[in-house]
Amino acid sequence: MDAAEIRQFLEGSGLRCTPQRFAVMAFLTEHNRHATAAEIFEAVNRVDPRSSRATTYNNLRDLVQAGLVREVAVEGRGARFEAIGVPHHHFVCDHCGNVEDLEWYDVPKPAGGSLGKRVVRECELIFRGLCSNCAQRSASG
Repeated sequence: MDAAEIRQFLEGSGLRCTPQRFAVMAFLTEHNRHATAAEIFEAVNRVDPRSSRATTYNNLRDLVQAGLVREVAVEGRGARFEAIGVPHHHFVCDHCGNVEDLEWYDVPKPAGGSLGKRVVRECELIFRGLCSNCAQRSASG
């Protein structure tokens, strides 16, 4: 995604395209990994030292609320973030905390798109266990 597309993406979602917000979104679209807020802050701060930790965290919150970024919760560890793109699920390693993308599997939506009085916005499966590296170490040790 180039600079004009990122700007358009932000403004199309109703968010102002501030330099710091642009930097956060650019990092997430350029790096295809599940970065922590601290990693994003460090990367953005290297490019623009005026960017504070609080600004980075607030921008992440705003981007998640706007539906442009997905927050992947990792139990016992910091949340990870990724730009929303191709739908996929996640695998989280219990040992090292690594987060991997998994192929998308359609999950049947509840009748009428609701669960009782709840309205379903999205559904994601998170698989948990040992990644191949940790499973291999566990079997050999």
